[in-house]
Amino acid sequence: MGESKFVSLAFLLVCLVVQRVWSHGYHPLSKVAVHKATVSLLDLAYIKASPAVLGLQEQTAEWVTLEYSSPIPSIDDWIGVFSPANFSASTCPKENRRVYPPLLCSAPIKYQYANYSSPLYKETGKGFLKLLLINQRSDFSFALFSGGLSNPKLVAVSDKIAFANPNAPLYPRLALGKSWNEMTVTWTSGYGINDAEPFVQWGPKEGDRMHSPAETLTFTRDSMCGAPARTVGWRDPGYIHTSHLKELWPNKIYEYRIGHKLNNVTYIWSGNYQFTAPPFPGQKSLQRVVIFGDMGKGEVDGSNEYNNFQHGSINTTQQLIQDLENIDIVFHIGDICYANGYLPQWDQFTAQVEPIASAVPYMIASGNHERDWPGTGSFYENMDSGGECGVLAQTMFYTPASNRAKLWYSIDYGMFRFCIADTEHDWREGTEQYKFIEHCLASVDRQKQPWIIFLAHRVLGYSSCICYAEEGSFAEPMGRESFQKLWQKYKVDIAIYGHVHNYERTCPIYQNICTNEEKHHYKGRTLNGTIHVVAGGGGASLSAFTSLKTKWSIFKDYDYGFVKLTAFDHSNLLFEYKKSRDGKVYDSFKISRDYRDILACTMDSCPSITMAS
Repeated sequence: MGESKFVSLAFLLVCLVVQRVWSHGYHPLSKVAVHKATVSLLDLAYIKASPAVLGLQEQTAEWVTLEYSSPIPSIDDWIGVFSPANFSASTCPKENRRVYPPLLCSAPIKYQYANYSSPLYKETGKGFLKLLLINQRSDFSFALFSGGLSNPKLVAVSDKIAFANPNAPLYPRLALGKSWNEMTVTWTSGYGINDAEPFVQWGPKEGDRMHSPAETLTFTRDSMCGAPARTVGWRDPGYIHTSHLKELWPNKIYEYRIGHKLNNVTYIWSGNYQFTAPPFPGQKSLQRVVIFGDMGKGEVDGSNEYNNFQHGSINTTQQLIQDLENIDIVFHIGDICYANGYLPQWDQFTAQVEPIASAVPYMIASGNHERDWPGTGSFYENMDSGGECGVLAQTMFYTPASNRAKLWYSIDYGMFRFCIADTEHDWREGTEQYKFIEHCLASVDRQKQPWIIFLAHRVLGYSSCICYAEEGSFAEPMGRESFQKLWQKYKVDIAIYGHVHNYERTCPIYQNICTNEEKHHYKGRTLNGTIHVVAGGGGASLSAFTSLKTKWSIFKDYDYGFVKLTAFDHSNLLFEYKKSRDGKVYDSFKISRDYRDILACTMDSCPSITMAS
């Protein structure tokens, strides 16, 4: 082998600080102890990758076949995928003035054991492996290691492979804008504003097309708050573009494609997509909403196994894709992809959800694995974001928040009003966020929008998770104390949370007391409280329930799933909980009422009545 293949090997001499993901074990990429690696190149060892050029038919993802051999095979041998292909320590900036290169420039973007699909590898020393790569704006190389993840020895490095156009515009994701008749399109590319003009070509189906320009954002390593996002997990994010498509006609189908006009006046295009414009506030039409939290990113090739994330995350994604014709909008309420500071995971997540997010609005909320980092203003002083401190979430996905760094906002969608809280910032009474949430709840016209839904990542209402039961609070401490009087005063129908990785539904409840014993069909004025739902089983490792019996808990499920709300009209709402494994309904209830039922007073929902006449 030529020396050109080993420019990158200097990175093996450096120290990797393993990041602990407190709630879910170690991130799989942090298990690779590259700081202990040694170079043990073997003349008879090799690793070959094919095809050399990917995406020749404009695919955004393609399977790569690896063939490899080692004269001293072991069951601990593993394959690492690196991108950029040259991960030389010569490109490493210093982390601070007392720490100089060499540093670990880049963790692998994925890895797999050499015997994963070759069970006789230990005996024969030969193996093959198929891995799925997505276009991530750079080339790739593959490395064969012996010695396991904890004491790796480099045996062989492959030639480089790359996508035909690594800069192509990719992974469009829709989101509602700041007005009801606006749709935003966000995508990722390798083209900066000095290289090309980003825009969306769009128009009504079978109608004239127009061009809408896009704003362009990016960020640097210095934008990260700590390791691994600032060190071994860092990877250039490319450019994130957002275009605002305005003055849409309600429920009309629009077609679009994303593009870049290069400086030489040639155009680079994505594929063709379409979406249905949102209904106007109060519009009577069939409106179907899917809500879940904590899905994470799966790998269909089996790499980077992370606490059994694959099955739940991929199953949830596939169920939504299969039922996409019956979904109008999606809310992913925090803990988006669990990158935890390993930035390439965000690209992989946007590729995973592209079939959904390119067709219906994909709205997010902020979770602890997106935002939390000590000394950065997060309400919880932990290290769950892996140093991302909210930058990735607020840049990769658009929300109509007035300040992207504070992800609380409201959404008017037909007969629904959604009030989305940011539990990673202070939400207690008297804070800026508390005032916003009260305004969101108070300002809705219930004759036009009878269905008020409160969404948040952490459980501010009720949960039987053992983690909360051990604290004696059955929710985030101070959560109910701050918000329950608002939920009651403004007659919030349903509050839905993530964070706890299971499903649970309460009775209509206020101040720890069920206000109705009905379980499946709430008619007229009978709600009298708010139904609290935990829907954090999107894909991350499941959370256990306490053995304590709680009177307010109606239905529990230790499994992966998601929630679907269907508003048929101003008087009838259907709630369903579906499992990700089969898409079938395992829990449901209906609310049937008229406007006068909403106006009726319940405990603490109306001021005192005067006796004057």
